[in-house]
Amino acid sequence: MFLRPLRYLVQKPPRPLVRRRCLSTLIATTNFTETQLTVREAVGKICAQFPDEYWAEHDETGEYPSELHSALAKDGWIGICLPPELGGAGLGISEATMMLQTISESGAGMAGAQSVHANIYATQPINKFATPSQKSQWLAPLIAGQTRTCFGVTEPNSGLDTLSLSTRAERVGDTYRITGSKIWITNADVASHMVLLARTSQPSASAPPSQCLSLFYIPLLTSASLSLRPIQKLGARAISANEVFFDNYEVPASCLIGEEGSGFRQILHGMNAERCLLAGEALGLGYAALEKATIYSRERKVFGHAIGANQSIQHGLADCYMQLEAAKLATYHAAALYDRLREGDGELSAKDVGAAANTAKYLAAEAGFRACERAVMTLGGMGYAKEFHVERYLRESLIPRIAPVSREMVLNYVGEKVLGLPKSY
Repeated sequence: MFLRPLRYLVQKPPRPLVRRRCLSTLIATTNFTETQLTVREAVGKICAQFPDEYWAEHDETGEYPSELHSALAKDGWIGICLPPELGGAGLGISEATMMLQTISESGAGMAGAQSVHANIYATQPINKFATPSQKSQWLAPLIAGQTRTCFGVTEPNSGLDTLSLSTRAERVGDTYRITGSKIWITNADVASHMVLLARTSQPSASAPPSQCLSLFYIPLLTSASLSLRPIQKLGARAISANEVFFDNYEVPASCLIGEEGSGFRQILHGMNAERCLLAGEALGLGYAALEKATIYSRERKVFGHAIGANQSIQHGLADCYMQLEAAKLATYHAAALYDRLREGDGELSAKDVGAAANTAKYLAAEAGFRACERAVMTLGGMGYAKEFHVERYLRESLIPRIAPVSREMVLNYVGEKVLGLPKSY
């Protein structure tokens, strides 16, 4: 339904300095597929309804951008990677990465992209490992925008050491009782469900730590046994981050995905997808910031000429562009490998995809951050003003450098898994 070519909505800007474009004109698009470009065009048209001012207001108030979620769900975009028989589009992570880059690049930034982010990557394990009945029951209403999900893995004491998480799910008859806590759970306050990783057994001689965790798709109903605590944060305040507390929270046993003990293997299927998506979001933010800085540099005149004529300005912007373009190639290479592996390419391994996805996430996060920082410095005092939006971009550009895995852990992964060096942690 949304693969028809669409025209961008172009509005005449109120004044040159804050000119709004639906998407950056800087990104080179010659190496994308026709489907990716159609996704970019169609999603860009939706995002044109939500200008920078919309996102600045939501950043100020902390209000969830429900209008964007509704607009995307209306046209079927929430199910971009999910089966057509459930209402999805049946496309790949390559197209989903383009979708989230486009949202971010429109000026929505990380807040806009992450308003729907988990509904795309966190559903990948469900789509692969759940039963047909579970998929129909869970995914169809999510694609239609009737439900929303969040991803519950990170804990206060385990961090990136997922195998040591302590949240427990104890089987009692036809139910599981969940006790523990999760932290940095994006949009838990607006989500109706959570993809939850919890401990169902303790490690032993016959059961290594990787076989003691299980994956669930649970309803989120605040009560005496489930509570939330919002976390005040630096950027992307239009979407919440929460600590979630479970105290003998009871869910049906039918919430279990696959078999007990297979949860760690299952979430790995979604983690590489998330790295690709986050890389796309970082790219979009970087391109948006770079275009604002470029426009400003053409129009801002000091000492009789545009500041963009100064090499101290021009070279920095040119460097940011090249870094973004290089990271873009790495990002869509990783997404293509993920899709090939998902489709059963026997020449690829999960290690191949992991190396590419982690590399893409690292490079895109760094390139996006540099572009946002350069934009603020190029605009000078105006860059520090909320009115010109690049300060918001800079605050949000820290997110992909930290999450879902730190730069240092990416370097550890590449050093150990790719270069064959001894484990360093």
